[in-house]
Amino acid sequence: MSSNDKTDNITNNSNTSIDGVFYSYTTHIHGLEEENRFLKESIFNLEKELEKYKRTPLISCEIRDLVNDKAIIRLPNGNEFFVEVSKNCKDVKPGDSALAEQKNLTIVQKIGKSKRFDVEQFIIIEKPNVSWECIGGLKHQEQEIKEVIELPLKKPELFKKVGIQPPKGILLYGPPGTGKTLLAKAVARSTNSTFIEMVGSELVQKFIGEGAKLVRDIFELAREKAPSIVFIDELDAIAAMRVDIGTSGEREVQRTFMQLLAEIDGFDPLDNVKVIGCTNRKDIIDKALMRPGRLDRLIEVSLPNAEAIKDIFRIHTKKMQFENIDEAEIVKLMEGLSGAEINAVATEAGYFAIRENRTKVKEFDFISAFQHPVVHKKMQRIFCAQKIFDFLVLEHTKIQSKMQNIFGVSRTAGLKPVACS
Repeated sequence: MSSNDKTDNITNNSNTSIDGVFYSYTTHIHGLEEENRFLKESIFNLEKELEKYKRTPLISCEIRDLVNDKAIIRLPNGNEFFVEVSKNCKDVKPGDSALAEQKNLTIVQKIGKSKRFDVEQFIIIEKPNVSWECIGGLKHQEQEIKEVIELPLKKPELFKKVGIQPPKGILLYGPPGTGKTLLAKAVARSTNSTFIEMVGSELVQKFIGEGAKLVRDIFELAREKAPSIVFIDELDAIAAMRVDIGTSGEREVQRTFMQLLAEIDGFDPLDNVKVIGCTNRKDIIDKALMRPGRLDRLIEVSLPNAEAIKDIFRIHTKKMQFENIDEAEIVKLMEGLSGAEINAVATEAGYFAIRENRTKVKEFDFISAFQHPVVHKKMQRIFCAQKIFDFLVLEHTKIQSKMQNIFGVSRTAGLKPVACS
């Protein structure tokens, strides 16, 4: 074989091996391209995530005034600044809340007023599921609430024709557990109203002016979601009688209370916003809140009588199955208990049946349920007071009997000296 033939054979073999390498290399590049694309996406996402951490945080502020294309803002610490307004931030006006860049305080975004305190949290239920049938023994209170709250919301034209203005709100007072909150929820459901519930202590804020702003935001929310009912539980927390001497915290509570009075005076009586206050201490409520034109309708929710106890007992036990129950005797033992305590007795009686793997409740279960710690202490006080009363009656009878034997005095007659024989 000549040298040229050897050279041709080597060249052909090299091309064949090169072609094989080339084709296999092309296939391997495709996998690397997929991996490279995946790595690039990962790097891009990581860089994007890092950019978030590099951004300057924004600070919330309140716009006090507008001057041409600039604004005067107030920071949460009370300082005020004259700053620029971003072109992307439009339709801002004094009183709005906004977000500002932290270095030069340029306003970059407008936020809603309610974002500061998140007043939406006070809307407990849009449509309460408590009806008038769920309330027992409070017929008189139901009638008064329907006249003051329900009727003006359903038939406002009736008051216009008569020429009178209904009360703006009511004040429910009485011992705990008598059904004050249930009355407010029932009237909210009957009027298909938004129920805004809060506790008086929630209106007390740390910094000066924040409590008053929270009250204002709540009433603005009530107007937006009208018809609505604003229910303030434990009203004595902010509406106690004002005194001249007090700490800075007490003065801040008084400022919040004055803002509440201003909001009650501010809206029209025929607006679809009603206020219901609730307290256990009517004796310490400020008289300014209970004057005509504010919460001038005072409704007492007292402890239930014998007939009311029977109604409440039937409501709380309507889904229970009884066996050999003397309802009259059980109701008689519940004298002096509130509606919440009657419910506690019924629940505890059900537990006694469950412990014995029974589905029917017996009279003995109710008797045992009176040993519930809360109910038992109150029953002890009632029984103790009854024993004292019986003792005093017995001693009074003994004294009158002695007087009758000595002086000839009867229980109804006056003193008549007995003639000596």
